[in-house]
Amino acid sequence: MERISSGSPWEQKVGYSRAVIKRGIVFVSATAASGPDGQIIGKGDAYLQARTILYSVEKVLIEAGSKLEDVVQSRIYLTDIALFEDVARAHGEVFSEIRPALSLLHVKPFVSQDILVEIEITAMKDA
Repeated sequence: MERISSGSPWEQKVGYSRAVIKRGIVFVSATAASGPDGQIIGKGDAYLQARTILYSVEKVLIEAGSKLEDVVQSRIYLTDIALFEDVARAHGEVFSEIRPALSLLHVKPFVSQDILVEIEITAMKDA
């Protein structure tokens, strides 16, 4: 098993990895739209948060030896279902041709009320 770290102090405190690779499958932890300084990008803008997240996830997949085209499942966690169309637009811009399995979960607020959406990805690793 291989682990990928973002370097966040939360990984050690909470006990998780940014991504884990096992048997050719890449599991990317739920991701929020946070910048290098830890601040949330796109406060109040679910579309921008989703685009930021998908860009971050793509970088993790590349580090793991995978790519967006290898994504087999995407899970969207959304705090306000009324924002679904904004998030769906961003998701569709990335995945309209790839079309992974999708789950949408309406959740309570995250640890920061500025986080409107988190996305979790499962992909296959390139051989």
